[in-house]
Amino acid sequence: MPEPTPKPDGQLEAERSHREVLRSEYPAWDRLLSDFFRPSTGQAIMAVVLCLVGLLVVMQVRAKNADDSLGSMRRTDLVQLLDQLNAEQERLGQESARLEHTREQLASGADARRVAEAENRKRRDELAILAGTAPAKGPGIRITIVDPQGKVGADLLLDAVEELRDAGAEAIEIDDQVRVVAQTWFSQQDGSLVVDGQQVRTPITLDVVGEPHALEEGARFRGGLVSQVQAEQVGGHVLISRLESVQVSSLHHVTTPQWARPA
Repeated sequence: MPEPTPKPDGQLEAERSHREVLRSEYPAWDRLLSDFFRPSTGQAIMAVVLCLVGLLVVMQVRAKNADDSLGSMRRTDLVQLLDQLNAEQERLGQESARLEHTREQLASGADARRVAEAENRKRRDELAILAGTAPAKGPGIRITIVDPQGKVGADLLLDAVEELRDAGAEAIEIDDQVRVVAQTWFSQQDGSLVVDGQQVRTPITLDVVGEPHALEEGARFRGGLVSQVQAEQVGGHVLISRLESVQVSSLHHVTTPQWARPA
């Protein structure tokens, strides 16, 4: 095999100069790391701009998905959703008018102390109902869940409670023994459904105080309680009765904090 012909000195010098030019044009790894951890002002501004653009793209995609989900809903579901929104708007309007009237009475100075005390008592009673430390009664619905296969789990029942709260439920009681409050927990132990440490047996009964029409529509909304229980995977059945008066008598026992004190 013939030996390689050595390159002329001029060609070697040209190649060496070319490598030095390439090395000077492209930064080394240490320079890249330095720019990454200590970016210049221009680089920081460009990063902020790119983050904003990405955020706008994500928001636009989410808005489009929300529009598509509403567009795919049936007419009856849209009517139910509109009824719920109208009922909530009416309730908020009444509450706003009541608070405005109370404010005017307090500002007028005429028997302001009596008005303030009455408002405090009303607010105390409302908070006691929300906390579950006082019984409650009023119009509402009774939901009976028939679960012959025992497939109604803690997740499904928790979803049902949250849907009822979204529909305006003011007091909820399960099987005449468990008062549902913010601290109520749902679990499954040894194959049994447990709520706040109490074993729940079928059929499961929920007594709910609130506007009956809105509560029933919230339970029957597609994808809600009725749809989930009566699906093939569960094979249950749901009965809903509107009542002029629902009595919620079970109470939530509040534990005294050991360390916390009012600030």
